Amino acid sequence: MDGKLRNMTSIYLYDEKGRILMLYRMGSKVIKDSYIGTAGGHFENPELNDAKACALRELKEETGLTINDITEPQLKYVTLRYKDEEIRQNYYFFARLTNKDKILSSNEGRLKWFEPYEVMSLQMPHTAKYMIQHYINKGKDTNKLYGGIAVPDGVIFQELKQFKDIDKNKWKE
Repeated sequence: MDGKLRNMTSIYLYDEKGRILMLYRMGSKVIKDSYIGTAGGHFENPELNDAKACALRELKEETGLTINDITEPQLKYVTLRYKDEEIRQNYYFFARLTNKDKILSSNEGRLKWFEPYEVMSLQMPHTAKYMIQHYINKGKDTNKLYGGIAVPDGVIFQELKQFKDIDKNKWKE
């Protein structure tokens, strides 16, 4: 491992009925044709320390939607996966679409609303598949932030909690 990183973000929109807007992305250099969140992509230099800015830029570029069309996006998941000799970091946001009058389309593929139970049968990247499964079963009902490490048969999730630094005087060597 030589320290190559790929930082990406995705935003998943849902509606008042709990349906999730998914994008069938075609022709990506990074992932094969499959479903992903409503919009997403790679960080640009000014966004390296601001995943939300990246998610909102990608949403606007790919769908024309802005922060005015959705509720405040919540970062719900941060995942890591080692693939193709790079560490892939994904930041997953969720927001509700509030502008029901907006015509939805994407320049990256086809957008379609799905019931939560339908989403689980869609073809999608490994980490996204297990993240959305966790979200549907647990994450959507909490305000928690989860970290996930991809393993061959899934993703191991842990709630990320803020905590104070450990008092070094408590450690004995």
